[in-house]
Amino acid sequence: MKQRHRFYPPKLNPTLVRLLQKSLPWLVRWQSQLELTISTEAQVQLSTLRQQPCLFLCNHPTFNDPLVMFLFSGVVGQPFHYLAAYERFRGLEGWLLQRIGAYSIRRGQPDRDSVAQTLKLLAQPNCKLTIFPEGGCSFQNDTVMPFRPGAVQMALQALSKLEKQGGSAHLCVVPISLKYYYTGQMQPMIEQTLQRLERALEVTSQGDFYLRLRIVAAAVMGRFEQEYGLPDADLDWNQRIASLKASVLEQCERQLQLTPAPNEPNRERVYRIQHVLEKTYTAAVEAGSNGIYLEAADSWEVMRKSLSRVLNFDAIYDGYVAEKPTPERFLDTLTRLEREVFNIDQPPAKGRRQAFLRVGKPIHLQDYLPDYGRDRAATVTQLTQRLQQTVQSNLDVLSEATARDISW
Repeated sequence: MKQRHRFYPPKLNPTLVRLLQKSLPWLVRWQSQLELTISTEAQVQLSTLRQQPCLFLCNHPTFNDPLVMFLFSGVVGQPFHYLAAYERFRGLEGWLLQRIGAYSIRRGQPDRDSVAQTLKLLAQPNCKLTIFPEGGCSFQNDTVMPFRPGAVQMALQALSKLEKQGGSAHLCVVPISLKYYYTGQMQPMIEQTLQRLERALEVTSQGDFYLRLRIVAAAVMGRFEQEYGLPDADLDWNQRIASLKASVLEQCERQLQLTPAPNEPNRERVYRIQHVLEKTYTAAVEAGSNGIYLEAADSWEVMRKSLSRVLNFDAIYDGYVAEKPTPERFLDTLTRLEREVFNIDQPPAKGRRQAFLRVGKPIHLQDYLPDYGRDRAATVTQLTQRLQQTVQSNLDVLSEATARDISW
């Protein structure tokens, strides 16, 4: 088995970045049916971002988000660095990611190499670093999952060290809100997707789009509950979803002899389990026993799918579509169901989209260094929550500007 690196550092190639910044916008419009539209909060000038070190914190609704942020780097006119999941650094994709400024992070474990690289970048006077602080893809177009505090913590740590060394402690944290909007009439695509799911699940098509969506979701939920041996209970949808996720995580922790962590966020538990699972699998392969290898491979595949299922449905809740019956929310949910039913990691986009990116007012992090010196934990928590609220507020602005419900 080919040995993979422990850490993939950035190998930024400025010439390649400039070439891609010029060519990608038209290529993305043609091939990915995606076009970037940028707006800003009042008094925010993109030109000021070129002149100061910036940490960009963006929500993460789809797998296309790093591409959108790369397009944004072309508008700013400078190369960015990007913190990306370790699993992305395979083959040609991994090679390209490193050349455009990305580097790896192993989730679910202390990654000292990645932290050291981040601190080094944040201390540079020309820093332009993008981090997705939700810690993974939410698969939701206009709601934000809780931000992890690591990005703010590392930024304050880097500035504090610079200040102690007598350097210029200056860094802007820029909240970025990203929302996708289908530009065409999406009823035919919704109909087509529902039909595919109904045929695969062998359920009868009846009622309007929303009723059909609930029937499909009920069939998928029933299959989940049967697979994990969950008893029939008088629970509402949200309780059933929570029970399913808890059962999956507890079974995986038990199988790997991990201490259950029911009070941790689901996403953190998933990453921790995945880390231990990878170590177990690798140890079995290196042991050289075919029997152990095959047993580990089977176990890996079963748990891998279960953990992907938890991430797929982690942010979903009953009434997500009914609350705001937009084409985007409808297709968010259908895409989740497609990923499960057809075992597709990244279903293709359902139509031509605009990526609306709203730039929030930068926060000058050096203003918070005195508070950070007095109470590190409280300052990190306060800033993280403020940034999350800003991203959500600007998403709400974008949602109002692009609102249309299922009756279009």
